[in-house]
Amino acid sequence: MKHDKVRRTLSLSLTLATFCLLCGIATAQNLQGVIDGRSGSTMTLKTQGSGNVVVVLTPSTEVDEVQGILKARKKEMAVTALIPGLPVQVQGTYNAQNQLVADVVKFKGDDLRNAEDYQAGLAPTQQQVQANQQQIQQNQQQMQQSEMQIQAQKQALAAEQEQTAANRAAIAADNKRFGELADYNILGEVTVYFANGSTEIESQYKPQLLQLAQQSLGTKAYVLQVQGYASKVGSAAFNQKLSSERAANVTEFLEQQGNIPLTNMLAPGAMGTSQQVAPDTTAEGQAEDRRVVVKILQNKGISGT
Repeated sequence: MKHDKVRRTLSLSLTLATFCLLCGIATAQNLQGVIDGRSGSTMTLKTQGSGNVVVVLTPSTEVDEVQGILKARKKEMAVTALIPGLPVQVQGTYNAQNQLVADVVKFKGDDLRNAEDYQAGLAPTQQQVQANQQQIQQNQQQMQQSEMQIQAQKQALAAEQEQTAANRAAIAADNKRFGELADYNILGEVTVYFANGSTEIESQYKPQLLQLAQQSLGTKAYVLQVQGYASKVGSAAFNQKLSSERAANVTEFLEQQGNIPLTNMLAPGAMGTSQQVAPDTTAEGQAEDRRVVVKILQNKGISGT
């Protein structure tokens, strides 16, 4: 009789353990989608099957760049690499708020480079499309002026129309994939200037960065955007490297000295010589272009504007 009771107890325990295991398996999720935006320590994942899913990033979230044809190799990355427009695969479980708490986030290196290139202004712009359209109109006028050039201009017109259509399609696709700053309010901004060829933060800017960090910590669901720039003095490759190291050093300072969690920071943007704010023909103009711009961003959906 006593043995029967023990057997029943063991059988019940095994049943409960199996049920709990099945429940855990049932709640585990593996979703694929494109990061649509970051807000604080959460990001919005746009998926085909599940619509928009809120993903929670924690200090224990593992972020991996998969490599190789079979994606068997991986490189561990920081959560700052999770920028808007990046296609990712998320493994995790849902919490009580129906948010997916991420255990592992994976992405391909090529996809990250594409997203970074877009941030650096390498994607086609609306201005380029308008310039192409103006060129088409000029070609059409030339065709009317000279019958002898009709055939050649038709060929040029067809090529430009094809390029214009390709640019429009690329812009539409990129606007769909990548979050835009128009979705955010800028609540604070600091510009740090650098000496020629230097990536070291001068002491006069550190109090400003610490003050911006304190403002951030008191802001609901904020993210920090750090973008580094360089003047056009020197080679393009060297200036790209300078802008990357400047942005990375400011990001590291904000994390270590300003206590900003990496989950609340976008990847440092290496903008190179794009978006020059002053002519590079003078020393003063070059100095203004050697900079890092830090902005506090808050999603307009959070602020209600």
